[in-house]
Amino acid sequence: MIKEIAIRSGTRTEFIDITDHVQKAIEETRIKNGICYLYVPHTTAGITINEGADPSVSRDIDEHLVKLIPFNSNYHHAEGNSAAHIKASLTGSSELVFIEGGKLRLGTWQAIYFCEFDGPRNRKVSLKVIREE
Repeated sequence: MIKEIAIRSGTRTEFIDITDHVQKAIEETRIKNGICYLYVPHTTAGITINEGADPSVSRDIDEHLVKLIPFNSNYHHAEGNSAAHIKASLTGSSELVFIEGGKLRLGTWQAIYFCEFDGPRNRKVSLKVIREE
């Protein structure tokens, strides 16, 4: 069974903490032990796991990605969002997290972030939970 989490980004680039949404979706499956696969079906957005306790971490990542990959450069793609495509390739489109006792097995400071690079938009994250045999 594949579940979807709807996301509405509010700015051009944004790191949105979706950890609680993923945890809720896992609880709905009633699977206690297994693996949660997360997939972003967009070419200008990604997903990552990083520190969730201090919001300045995701802000630093975002600001430095802008420095490394500026919005305006000598890109060939005519749509004007090449920087978003490059950033999405760097962050990647999928993550997987173990589930133990019905809970995501993340590190103490870790959170799951949807990475918007071409917003604001309506987006989604697909997740599939596989039960441990």
